[in-house]
Order: sequence, then structure tokens, then C-alpha cells
Amino acid sequence: MVKTASRCNLDCSYCYVYNLGDEGWKSQPRLMTDAVMSAVIDQLSALSQSQSHPLSVVLHGGEPLLLGIGATERFVEGLKLSLRADAGLHIQTNGVLLTDEFIDVFDRYDVGISISLDGPAELHDRNRRDRHGDGSHERVVAGVARLVAHPASERLFSGLLAVVDPTSDPIEVYEFLKATGAPSFDFLYRDGNHDALPPGKSQTDSTEYGDWMVRLLDHYLADLTPPRIRVLDDLIRLILGGRGRKEGIGQEEYGILVIDTDGRITRNDTLKAAYPGADRFQLERSIVNRDLLDQLAGTELDEYFALQHPTSPTCEACPELTVCGGGMPAHRWSTKNGYSNPTVFCSDQLTLISALRSRLSIAAKGKD
Repeated sequence: MVKTASRCNLDCSYCYVYNLGDEGWKSQPRLMTDAVMSAVIDQLSALSQSQSHPLSVVLHGGEPLLLGIGATERFVEGLKLSLRADAGLHIQTNGVLLTDEFIDVFDRYDVGISISLDGPAELHDRNRRDRHGDGSHERVVAGVARLVAHPASERLFSGLLAVVDPTSDPIEVYEFLKATGAPSFDFLYRDGNHDALPPGKSQTDSTEYGDWMVRLLDHYLADLTPPRIRVLDDLIRLILGGRGRKEGIGQEEYGILVIDTDGRITRNDTLKAAYPGADRFQLERSIVNRDLLDQLAGTELDEYFALQHPTSPTCEACPELTVCGGGMPAHRWSTKNGYSNPTVFCSDQLTLISALRSRLSIAAKGKD
């Protein structure tokens, strides 16, 4: 994950980067310089050529499009020319600045585009406002429409990313997102942990998010022309004995590192939702003037990657661990036990998985 910009043109109320107490972004350069981008290209090229698994590079932020059209094109061109042919290039954007010119650049260099959109205007603008307090919905929807209308949309448009508000109507959200023409959606729970419950969750064993997802599931399964919903599709595959593709569910391992605008290497920045500074390594690592491959070893890296696997006795004894996966590490955090807790969404996930198993069983019986 490459942070080409450390600032954002929106001020989303639930953002784990800016609004959950961590202030690491304040010490970062606003934009990645050409010198740092050159180092990123060189070092990720070496990594891509050396490892057996394909490398995936995601431009992120803040808002990555703040880097500007010229620098963005230079960067993605350099990555495309240097990475192994099977490497993936993607960008996660809020869509506000997504112009035809940007889309043309991403078309030339085969960069997949994912856009954050929470649903209808009233819901989206409740949390995703700009720095002046104005809603962003109209501008985001215009960006989505621009991408859908582009001749290369089918190849470039990865889908929409929505954050769940358990007080909203999941059917209304589904139908709105589908009407945009997006090929797929994904849904994220709002961040929280055992010390600070996620918004909309009344207690650790309540199921507001799970109930919301079950309603979404039933509407999804009844749709004769559905888009793809990544989290539900992954859970179905896992229940049926397949492999998941999404971090936080199942037991696949993901080697995720973040490169900040100054070239500093950190752990997955979603860990900021646990406590301020949780994403930082004790031993400072940087991609500038240092060999990345030499830095990808040691106990601190091993301990970080081990966070993917839950250590709570509750999780280890759970029959649904192979499907649930224990959730995101940040959502397991408590001051008392560190990460050795079930996810704060444990009851929600068990509710959803139970509903999935029930619907799959009914479908299987219907085929007999």
C-alpha cells in the first residue's frame, strides 16, 4: 500500500487515519516526491522479481489523486514498466477528483480503480463531508458515472467500497449502489475494539452489524441479476471449502506493508484503529537509501504478520474459525489483553455465518 498523499480532501467522521486519535500523518510530507517515488519503483521492482507470489500495489492516502495528474502518470508508468508482468496495480479513491484524464492514465497503465461510496446522499453525506463541511455525494457519484461511461470501464472498475451504518436500510443501500452500474461492492464495518465499541454497536455481544448483513444477504440472494459482493462471496466460498480473498476472514495469509509519503515503511495502517501508533515498527524502516529485501526479515516482522492469526482461546476453539478467520487485528484489541481477544464483531460474524449456512443448506436441499 503506497501512500502518495498524506492528506485528504474529505474529512470522514469514521476515518481511522485522521479521526481516531492517531496523529502520525501530521509529520508526513503532504505528497510523495519524485525521489521517493523513484525509490519505491526500484525497491518494489526488486521485491516483485524476487518473490514467488504476485505483488499487488495499491495507491492510497489520504486521497491519492491529490498527487496530481502528472506525478501520478509518471509513478504508475514507472511501476508498470518495472514490476513483474503478473503484478497488480490499483488505486483506492474517494472519487471526488476522478476526471477523464485520470481514467485515461489508469487505462494506459492498467490500474484498477475502487471508489468509496456509502450509499444514497443522506447516508453518505452523514459521514463523508469535505473540509468545509459540505457533503461529497454528488461529486463522488459524478466520478463513478464518469468511470462507468469510460470505454475501459469493464476492465478498470474494481467496484465500490461502502462502510456499514447499522442504522441504515441495507436494501436501500444495495439498490442504490447497484443502480450506479458498479460491477461489485464490498462492505466494511466501522472501526472499533473492546475498549471503544464501534458506532452503532451497543455491547460486545450485540449483533447490529450481523443483522444488517443478514438482511443484505437475503436481498442479494433473491436478486436475479446481482453484482458481486466480495465479503459475502468470500464467506460462501469458505463455507463450501474454498479459499477466501479478503483480509480479515478465512485463514489466508496476507503480507501487507505500507509505504508513507516520506518512504517510511509501516505495518497495516488499519491498526491505527487499535491505538495511536499501533501501525509503527519499533525499528524504523524506510524505502529510501535502504534495501527493502534486507528489511523484510526479523522477529518484529514475524510478530506483525502473526497478528493475522487470532490467539484468543475463544477463537482457537471456535468451529467457525476457518470461515470467520478471527476478524481484523485492530478489532480484537483491548488494553487488558492486547490482540488476544475475539473480534469485537464476533457475535455479528457468527450471526452472518449461521445465516449463510442456513441459506446454503436450503439451496442444496432444493437441488436434491
